[in-house]
Amino acid sequence: MSAVPRITIVYNAYEPRTAGSGERLSEESVADMAREAEAAIRGLGYEVSLVPLQRSLLNFLGRVREVNPDALVNLCEGFYGRPQWESNVAGVFEILGLAFTGNPSKTLAFCQNKHKAKAVLRSCGLPTAEARLVFAADQALDLEFPVIVKPNQEDASLGITPESVVRDEDGYRGQVRKVLETYRQPALVESYVEGREFNVAVMEDGTATALPVSEIDFSALPAEEPRICSYEAKWFEDHPLYQKTPPVCPAPIGEDLTRTLQGLAVDAFRALECRDYARVDFRMDGRGRISILEVNPNPDISLNAGYARALGAAGVPYASFWDRMVRNALDRRNGHDPADASLR
Repeated sequence: MSAVPRITIVYNAYEPRTAGSGERLSEESVADMAREAEAAIRGLGYEVSLVPLQRSLLNFLGRVREVNPDALVNLCEGFYGRPQWESNVAGVFEILGLAFTGNPSKTLAFCQNKHKAKAVLRSCGLPTAEARLVFAADQALDLEFPVIVKPNQEDASLGITPESVVRDEDGYRGQVRKVLETYRQPALVESYVEGREFNVAVMEDGTATALPVSEIDFSALPAEEPRICSYEAKWFEDHPLYQKTPPVCPAPIGEDLTRTLQGLAVDAFRALECRDYARVDFRMDGRGRISILEVNPNPDISLNAGYARALGAAGVPYASFWDRMVRNALDRRNGHDPADASLR
């Protein structure tokens, strides 16, 4: 390793597709996140370069080889507009023996499949809402309404709109049909948990540590709107749903609930063999029963996103977070097995 470690930030360049839903704003923001990380890491004294992943994987890997970094900061959220290939990119890094920040390929792949991830969580005794994987619009459903219908293998709230919450058979069939036709994958149908929504960022700094709890404030939503964080609410700043669902961090909750949510977040992080950082999303019903919605192993970590907000609430500077992540990757490099999530 060089005297001043060479760090290369890799990220997937935005590649618009002619087919599909058109919901691609989350990919367009990745370049901005890469530049913010570059500024933070360069300010720490590392030698830093940026290498975008575009249409040619071979050209991308050739560029990485030319730079010959000591570690990669992996901000790749997919390849060629396909978030399902996020884990494949990390798998290539592992095969090539490249140390990188963030989660290993097996964790990325498992979390990409929401139904399988829920099965792992439930097998570890962690609470999740009842769910079914649905392959056809006429498939019988043995869950009580209301339910929420979403694509099983998308992220960033793609495919989630106010219409995703359905309260009768016709709504269920219509939303399943929409998922099958638009996203060309099975639909995940979950019991809809009416109540509050929280998320907890987890950071690995020697051990997995939960950051302050954040809550999505639904109080400004009209009564007829379902209390969910839809695609519009997450990504379009000028959309009424975005403006009426602000995050609050730290969440206005008591110490007991804070400890419960943080403990479940760390347990979920470990159950899915996460590494470095992740975010765990929760719902809590009116009786105080908590369900884990999902574990996001590659959350948005740009300066204006929720993870950075949680870092700020914890008193952790953005640059210090990146310093820890880079050191984690360099430690794995020195351990001679960049793919091993058990190396800390």
